[in-house]
Amino acid sequence: MEYRKSSEFRVESDSIGLREIPIGAYYGVQTLRAVENFRITGSRIHEEFIRSLAETKKASALANGSIGLLDKNIEQAIVKAADEIISGKFHEEFITDPIQGGAGTSMNMNANEVIANRAIEILGGEKGEYNIVHPNDHVNMGQSTNDIIPTAGKITTLKLLTKALKTLETLHNSLKIKSEEFHHVVKMGRTQLQDAVPIRLGQEFGAYSAVIKRDINRIKRSMESLRYVNMGATAIGTGITADEEYETRIVPILSKVTGIDLTQCEDLIDGTQNLDAFLEVSSTIKTAAVNLSKIANDLRLMSSGPRTGFGEINLPPKQNGSSIMPGKVNPVIPEVINQIAFNIIGNDMTITMAVEAGQLELNAFEPIIFYNLFQSIETLTNGVETFVNNCIDGITANERRCEDLVENSIGIVTAICPYIGYKEAANIAKKAMKTKEPIRKLILNEGIMGEKELNEVLDVSAMTKPGILRELNILK
Repeated sequence: MEYRKSSEFRVESDSIGLREIPIGAYYGVQTLRAVENFRITGSRIHEEFIRSLAETKKASALANGSIGLLDKNIEQAIVKAADEIISGKFHEEFITDPIQGGAGTSMNMNANEVIANRAIEILGGEKGEYNIVHPNDHVNMGQSTNDIIPTAGKITTLKLLTKALKTLETLHNSLKIKSEEFHHVVKMGRTQLQDAVPIRLGQEFGAYSAVIKRDINRIKRSMESLRYVNMGATAIGTGITADEEYETRIVPILSKVTGIDLTQCEDLIDGTQNLDAFLEVSSTIKTAAVNLSKIANDLRLMSSGPRTGFGEINLPPKQNGSSIMPGKVNPVIPEVINQIAFNIIGNDMTITMAVEAGQLELNAFEPIIFYNLFQSIETLTNGVETFVNNCIDGITANERRCEDLVENSIGIVTAICPYIGYKEAANIAKKAMKTKEPIRKLILNEGIMGEKELNEVLDVSAMTKPGILRELNILK
């Protein structure tokens, strides 16, 4: 690369030609061209991804240095520069748009140039003096965009998922606590939004807790496929330009650098061609989002009203719900969970199409996969946090309302079926619908059952327990 400078700019060259680079910039000509070509989202690379890129560069320098391919001073300078980036410095120098052509080459070169220029400074040179430390020859030694970018993507995803799992565990525990708190509250169960049979509010929250636990386990299983990385594959999996000894050392060193247990892909060509691990993870995140949205829907229904809807529970009031209707409070936290789910579902479709679009030895669409996957994981994490803190933990039950709805429901006639038969029970239900009389009163008035026996059969608390018919000796 040609090197000239003035008080404001230095001049760098690449295969396209010459470009002026701001004198203080740690990025170089290839990064600048990427910025000009890809003005897409208006945002920058995810900070955790920047750290992951720096970790792969650090590990590669250590691996190459350990086998004598990289001068010790250069190795140490690259490692120090990478450590500074891992600690949070120089992130403003990563200026490429996260959505870009080239399978992530621009992101890789952004990292190479920033690390090279910082390493040059550490060795006493000035930015752009690539004869001291070269972005490609030294920082990118033994690597390719095609093993660096998917590996950094997997490391980043594992880190983000670890945070997501913590918030989901918190939600699981909060729902479990609510299931115990509401164990004594009997309410009307509904199917197709019509009265069904009684259920305990605690049982509903117990089911919510169970499905979140299943999501946690599903995500954990999907994370295992991310631990297989294709470092050492270089361009297409054949390892061209990488020393054979480097190939055997790089992943154990990377594991030590990241603190994550990583394994080299058994088939590096497969590991370079196929991105199904990211799709698997995206699918589990989507499933969790769908389950969260269903829970949010239930909470909105059960809290609806507060006087003309179900009104069975109270959500914590968080903000005014209307600019025109005084006193109106909306279920804003469940609503944001719904919207997060809609977005994640769309992201999953994008990731699906991008994974499918790979051709021959490489999938060029990792940038859009990462942009959407990182967003999905982060919005899920943040959404669950506000769901717990601003909604779930503060939910209370309207016990009297739940009791009244059960007692006046047609659905409790189901408990009579084993005793008087379906047809007779259906007739009672029709009369109750027509006359608006409670089921209990109609049965007593018509002498179908005695009061003592009826009280046992229509014990709504007992209706929520399995095996109650055997306890009442109705079934033998």
